[in-house]
Amino acid sequence: MDGRGVPLSIVVTGANEHDVTQIDAVLQSIMVKRKTPSQRRNKHLCADAGYRGKTAMKVILGHGYIAHVVDRRKEADNKRRNPKRRARRWVVEVCHSWFNRFRKLLVRYEKLERSFLALNHLAAAIIAFRKVPLRVNIIYG
Repeated sequence: MDGRGVPLSIVVTGANEHDVTQIDAVLQSIMVKRKTPSQRRNKHLCADAGYRGKTAMKVILGHGYIAHVVDRRKEADNKRRNPKRRARRWVVEVCHSWFNRFRKLLVRYEKLERSFLALNHLAAAIIAFRKVPLRVNIIYG
């Protein structure tokens, strides 16, 4: 996800595979390629505590990201100290909830991986389209 919650890549795996094992595939399949930032501070990656392992950190740093891996307890402590700051992982969680609003994707009934991946790409395109500011009023129906 980018800073606004727009999905940048999608990888479909079985339910029995952990997310950490797929971090390299996710970072390699980012659809929107961007230039290497002139300053290192411009490329951040927020993740939960499951990505604290050496292999995951090695992959994250290998792709040139600054890792922000904070567990929920520390995040709650920081929120109590400064209530005006919102959590960094909020963007990821809200994007997951946007995907869950597409009820066809909530429970996977598709047998073929390519069909399920196509539906996920369609949902990601709709989410990205809704983030584009438009001058005309479009009623989504």
